Amino acid sequence: MIRALVFFAVLFAVAFGFAWMADLPGVVSVSWQGYVWEQPPVVAAVLIGLALVLVLLAFWLVGAILRSPRIARRFLRRRRRDKGYEALSHGLIALGTGNAKRARRYGQDADKLLRGESAARLLLAQAAQMSGQHDEARQRFEAMLKDPETRALGLHGLFIEAERQNEPIAARHYAEEAARAVPGLDWAGRAVLGYQAVAGDWEAAIATLERNYAARLVDKKTYRRHRAVLLAARALELEDGDPETALTLAKEAHGLALDLVPAAVVAARLATRKGDVRKAAKIVEATWRLSPHPDLADAYAHARIGDAALDRLARVRTLAAQRAHTAEGALAVARAALEAREFGEAREQLKRVLRSEPTRGAFVLMAELEEAEHGDRGRVREWLARAVRAPLDKAWVADGVVREAWAPVSPVTGRLDAFEWTTPTGLPETPLVEALDDALFEAPALTVRPAAPKFDTPAEVPPAAGAAPEPAADAAVSVPAAEPEPDVAASASSVASPPVGPAADRASSGGAATAVEPAAVPAAATPPAASVPSAALPVQPATAEKAGDRTGGKAASEAGVNGADQPITLPLGRMPDDPGTDEEDDQPKPPGPRFFN
Repeated sequence: MIRALVFFAVLFAVAFGFAWMADLPGVVSVSWQGYVWEQPPVVAAVLIGLALVLVLLAFWLVGAILRSPRIARRFLRRRRRDKGYEALSHGLIALGTGNAKRARRYGQDADKLLRGESAARLLLAQAAQMSGQHDEARQRFEAMLKDPETRALGLHGLFIEAERQNEPIAARHYAEEAARAVPGLDWAGRAVLGYQAVAGDWEAAIATLERNYAARLVDKKTYRRHRAVLLAARALELEDGDPETALTLAKEAHGLALDLVPAAVVAARLATRKGDVRKAAKIVEATWRLSPHPDLADAYAHARIGDAALDRLARVRTLAAQRAHTAEGALAVARAALEAREFGEAREQLKRVLRSEPTRGAFVLMAELEEAEHGDRGRVREWLARAVRAPLDKAWVADGVVREAWAPVSPVTGRLDAFEWTTPTGLPETPLVEALDDALFEAPALTVRPAAPKFDTPAEVPPAAGAAPEPAADAAVSVPAAEPEPDVAASASSVASPPVGPAADRASSGGAATAVEPAAVPAAATPPAASVPSAALPVQPATAEKAGDRTGGKAASEAGVNGADQPITLPLGRMPDDPGTDEEDDQPKPPGPRFFN
């Protein structure tokens, strides 16, 4: 709008000027060598203007002719540059699409048209990298080091080449050079920090982290977390050699990141070693409320050196109550109860864990409980078999690497604070755990089967041809136990069948029975030992006739012989009374034999 107003204003002024000149009286007269030229003022002004334009046009034409070579060179140079940038653009597009061959061709054209252009040299170097020509790429990046403007670019390319060739020492050197050349360079600061952490140079890594934070390469939250990780790693390294310094570093790490389990564990251990039980307990409790972990429970249980197992159990109960209904807390209480031989509490805690979050460790701990409480090997094997099919336990996982112990950096990528306490993934899937019956968590019952039957007379069972001779009728037959227990002799004498035949007749008539030495019984004629199944069976009270009634005792013996295929089920730890004890004897009766698989 303003331009239009200005145009109309100029046009109006020119028209007004011509009108004013047309109204002027007189003429303009020019006399030259006898010629006289007279014109009105308006015509004279127009002619003078045209002459001036022609003169200016002539000067411009002469100047253009004189400047034509330079103009031609400028035109060719501009055209060459335009073609070079066009080739560079096509090369970058080809490089981005992964067409290394085409990118290399366009890069050569761009380098030829744009001599000394850094972008063209970078295109050729990256095309060589993509096509696998590492020697050429390294030479091109090394040539960039000579130019101060492209030095950082060359160092970055050489760093990438060193990482691809698996040369960590060279990669760290190039990253450190780039960090010194260009302070605040993002990739250089992160790479130097990662390589220093992988090498275990914790003090240098902490200094690098401080520089990165000052250069605003990391935010405050990340800085605090990474500093806590580095301090915890340094404290773990100094735990045995310099415990005072390690305790100071661990406390600082715990203050920076309360949920960092390794920092809390090492701080609690060092405080326990120093005798500061309250400080160790406070550190573990603060971390437990955020991140329950078995190492925390172990450090809390042993916060006071020399405590009994029951004291440790009470302390672990207190810790588990600070964050209730967690599998880690229940397992910690169960483990402490097992050490204190509080089997009932351990069984209840494991029952709750196995019903909510079953893991292999919980099943193995249940097998340990069965072994410690009952020694039932069948139950132990059953729980271990279930452990094989159970889900995996939690572990420290980072970039597909599973470890039992925590590490500050990933061994694969060098990333700081990469390990997380979680269930490993990406492994072969395990089948689902079947439902657990309540009977599995109950105390097993002990079942004892009687010895093999014996007949009244040896003639009732004719010996086979070539068989070993039968033992004497009134001889007691020793029955070997399934395993060498301390009461093998008592077990054999108690399970042996009652005397039959002439010895029994003498006993029933009141005569004195003659003592007969037991005959040697070959292995082929020895009856099998009584077996005890490991599975829990219903418990029924067993009854036995008193030995004072001879007739009843004999009848009970015959009933036991004739019904030998019926098992006698007894509660665990109780056996029937010895039938040979007199009724009038008030002394407690000795327990019968006990058999275990």
